[in-house]
Amino acid sequence: MTKKKWMIKKIIVSIWITIGITFMFWLFYSYQSHSVDKRFLQNSSKVNIDINKDFYLFTPTKEFKKIFMFYPGAMVDPKAYVPLCRNIAENDIKVYLIKMPWRLASIGYNKPNELNLFNDTTKTYILSGHSQGAKMAAQFVYENPDLVDKLILIGTSHPRDISLANIRIPVLKIYGSKDGVADEKSILANKFKLSETTKFVRIEGANHSQFGYYGFQLGDNKADIKRERQQVETLKSMVEFINE
Repeated sequence: MTKKKWMIKKIIVSIWITIGITFMFWLFYSYQSHSVDKRFLQNSSKVNIDINKDFYLFTPTKEFKKIFMFYPGAMVDPKAYVPLCRNIAENDIKVYLIKMPWRLASIGYNKPNELNLFNDTTKTYILSGHSQGAKMAAQFVYENPDLVDKLILIGTSHPRDISLANIRIPVLKIYGSKDGVADEKSILANKFKLSETTKFVRIEGANHSQFGYYGFQLGDNKADIKRERQQVETLKSMVEFINE
């Protein structure tokens, strides 16, 4: 190989390495939480906050009968879902926002069992998740059908590899018309994997990323509505379903 060709090859390799490093930094930044108001993590007259290595815990100051658990999307900073979870807790619902190992629900979806979070048989348990978190919430219910009383799936085409068609608990599936990661066509194609009583809620103009407070996700579409509106519509559907 001539010196000129060797230099060209070296330059090309350097460019590809630079592109790869830049892309990894962009991904890391994109999946970090953004614009989460600090008030969401402050105690109030309605909710007390506890944060540890396993979860964010939002406990109502009033007596509660329902316990809600949430699985974040893959690689997403769990803090990105703090606003949604805090607002759910404002409705006298105890909320666990689970921190997954390596930010992957596929690894840590059994944490509620490991942490003995289902130990109060007098409570109603609702399990939910976004994207991969929703996929693994469905997997948890598939493996533990008697522990969860309601299931909420957000921004996912799953269940796809398993079937919950015979599930006896109420299920809510929320999705956005502009979601490029879990598109409407794929979601409806797997509709038969859920029970006939499953409630589907389509949020017009909503995309994938705005179900949380983090950056734009690779493969997603640009939303036609503001994040705040998407969050409000998501919260409304969830609270109504939980309280039914």
